[in-house]
Amino acid sequence: MLTCANTSPKGIILLLWFFGLVPNSLGYRTVVAQGVTLYTPYTKISVPPGESIDYSIDVINNGGGLRNAEIAVVGLPEGWSYELKSGGWTVEQIAVLPKEKKNLSLKVQVPYKVDKGTYRFQVAAKGIAQLPLTVVVSEQGTFKSEFNTDQANMEGAANSTFTFNSTLRNPTNEEQVYGLRAQVPQGWNALFRANGKQVSSINIGPNQTQNVTIELDPPDHLGTGKYKIPVVASTSGMSSSLELEVVITGSYNLELTTPSGRLNTTITAGGDEKIEVVVKNVGSAPLKNVEMRSSAPVDWTVEFEPSKIDVIAPGQNAQVFATIKASRKAIAGDYVTNFEARTAEKTATASFRVSVRTPLLWGWLGILIILGALGGVYYLFRKYGRR
Repeated sequence: MLTCANTSPKGIILLLWFFGLVPNSLGYRTVVAQGVTLYTPYTKISVPPGESIDYSIDVINNGGGLRNAEIAVVGLPEGWSYELKSGGWTVEQIAVLPKEKKNLSLKVQVPYKVDKGTYRFQVAAKGIAQLPLTVVVSEQGTFKSEFNTDQANMEGAANSTFTFNSTLRNPTNEEQVYGLRAQVPQGWNALFRANGKQVSSINIGPNQTQNVTIELDPPDHLGTGKYKIPVVASTSGMSSSLELEVVITGSYNLELTTPSGRLNTTITAGGDEKIEVVVKNVGSAPLKNVEMRSSAPVDWTVEFEPSKIDVIAPGQNAQVFATIKASRKAIAGDYVTNFEARTAEKTATASFRVSVRTPLLWGWLGILIILGALGGVYYLFRKYGRR
């Protein structure tokens, strides 16, 4: 006669739980009950901020039947991210044949902005098994790279180019690709240069620093004022910014012309001609130390009165007289003489067409020669014409 060694309710429940016929309500390990194990050799590791952790996890089916497990990562700290794949696919559920195993690839991204300390989370086959994991962050992290400049403020005219020198440091243990951008107002241009080349992004090695030149070019006729220019260097996981300031004092621009607008005159070879010239300040900033210069044909001279103007206020004009003296050897024809008004910021030019004519004395002399020739012909005709 068969007898039952243990027929108590607790013994019966344990027996049913062992064969997986009742839920685990008594605190026993679900992994054993369901015959599924989650395994990885590295359950506690230490990493710096910003590190990417790659886990290889086996889902082992110790039971006699097919197990279809819903896989999830639970308890991951705020700001952390993960990617779970198998066979090159992102997975949420995996089926394992009896006495076999499937491999999962778990990639956990530790953020750069993270406190030093110990962090715990689990990989769970829901309702079947759990794999607790621990990550020790070895140092205090920061979200920002080190993006600095010794001179963040510059002042000048609107038609100037403002060049800022900066340094960008990668504080991580991996090479980073930084995208560069400047939030400039409409009409402005921004360029980045590294190692003498124009760039829009740069690669910086682990714990390395790169010099970056930032060139800001505002519109030429921009009004006076202060302009804030945020500049950002960013990767997929972190960013840093600079705030540059450009103070526009006005725009420099001038014109060189005559009161009538005519740029031509007539002169006698060896003679001179006085021309009134107008220097106009058509910018929004004062023009200081305006110098008058010229280029003329060989043996010609040009003198200005005055040859230098101390200051021309915005919207104002300055009167200058230019005396052109032609060479005595100049033959009749058209010549070009260039006038130039120059400041440290801007230059204006005007080209004058000068027509040269011969002196009156030479004209009368030519007429006398012609008359003498005609008189000689007449005399010969009278003397020998009847023969």
